[in-house]
Amino acid sequence: MIIRANSTGIVWWILLVIFSAGTLKAQQAKNVLIIYSDDQSYNTIHAWGNSEIKTPNLDRLVTQGLSFRQAHVMGGHQGAVCIPSRIMMLTGRYINRLPQDGSFVPDSLVSLPEVLRQSGYTTFHTGKWHSDKLAHDRFFSTGDNIFFGGMHFEKDGGQFHPHVYHYNGRGEYPANGGWKSDTFSTTLYANAAVKFLESSQAREKPFLCYVAFTSPHDPRTPPPAFASYYDPKIMTLPPNFLPEHPFNNGDLRVRDEMLIPHPRTTEAVKEQMALYYAMVSEMDAQVGRILDVLEKTGLSKNTLVVFAGDNGLAVGQHGLLGKQSLYEHSIRVPMIFSGPFVPVNKQTNAFVYLSDITPTILDWLGIRAPSTVEASSLLPLLKDQKAVVRKNIYNVYGHWSRSIKTADGYKLIVYNVNGVPTTQLFNLNTDPWEKNNLAGNSGQAKRVARMRKLLKREMRNKYDDSDIDLPDWGRKPGQKASGS
Repeated sequence: MIIRANSTGIVWWILLVIFSAGTLKAQQAKNVLIIYSDDQSYNTIHAWGNSEIKTPNLDRLVTQGLSFRQAHVMGGHQGAVCIPSRIMMLTGRYINRLPQDGSFVPDSLVSLPEVLRQSGYTTFHTGKWHSDKLAHDRFFSTGDNIFFGGMHFEKDGGQFHPHVYHYNGRGEYPANGGWKSDTFSTTLYANAAVKFLESSQAREKPFLCYVAFTSPHDPRTPPPAFASYYDPKIMTLPPNFLPEHPFNNGDLRVRDEMLIPHPRTTEAVKEQMALYYAMVSEMDAQVGRILDVLEKTGLSKNTLVVFAGDNGLAVGQHGLLGKQSLYEHSIRVPMIFSGPFVPVNKQTNAFVYLSDITPTILDWLGIRAPSTVEASSLLPLLKDQKAVVRKNIYNVYGHWSRSIKTADGYKLIVYNVNGVPTTQLFNLNTDPWEKNNLAGNSGQAKRVARMRKLLKREMRNKYDDSDIDLPDWGRKPGQKASGS
């Protein structure tokens, strides 16, 4: 039994973790390594079918483990989708009940690192932390080369000179503290992970090692060894390339969408694709360093490796560059499990969320999940890749767009932007690039109505209090309804 006071010292809460006799000793043989990439879409792994990109180490994970080909971020209520994504992943919570979209994590929301830390684990973090600093101190018992922020803005040193901190155990990281590194971001974070995995800390107690890269997020400035890895002239444009998005989706001028001019040109998009792929390949090399040290130290024999991306990215698809949409390129992410008891070189098309990572790890370790977890364990999929964890996928972006995807391959997206409703229906079986909107076809009217009903049910189940039946449901919170 674990008892802890909240930060005020007034309210006590109890988290029950039931161990059988000798469990703690047994748990010492089971470690967890989570590697999280930033803005990496699902279609950026060579072994998953992208013949143009070079990802030998992610391919290595694919052959060693189980690939989740239908993994999704649930979404976000604002442009920085990476904030809720990371907290959803670490807590098993869904988006609509994350305080402040995950930028603040109260004591009452219990995380995977906390449960493991209180169960005798060393919990280590390096890289990006896009939430409050006190929560970081609560989650992790140690760490190094920690970046507090969302991205490495070029004015602050960019990817080449990230501003980072040593772990201090007090949760105090003032803006004028830390230091500006001369090491490229992914190398810097991989260095910290390698040092930890080679240290006695990784052997004295079981561990959770969380490596949160800031790549391939922009600025897309790969280091010299990777800068010319891809020739923009021979890059293949995605089939759904458009110069402009065909209608106002609610965020056409968010920061991500202003990185290249409107309308998009094939030359500009190919340049962005080449740089994006180079950032992925450079990060892949650092993943390889981490996997190598796991094998060299023998830790690979008893370590569950989870690789995933926090959200996808358009990079020219549908006339978009960023992740602020509900198309497949933005909501689907890479996710691979590898390690003891994980099937080798297998894939599953089961619908999963990043939030499922926390309950799956706890299930794998034989530790009861805290009551704040809302997501599902994926352990059944490790045993049977055709198992069904959920029948559909609900996604949210902003206060104006929602989507539902069903097992028969159809996907519905509904928008209400400034009082203008728009509906899209795609058959992903025949149209995986979401080019042909079927919503206006009279033969699809019943399907649209049925999927709208299903979407409303899923919204209620996921604590989404919007009402897509209202003509102005997409108004901003606090904004007066039309006619009132």
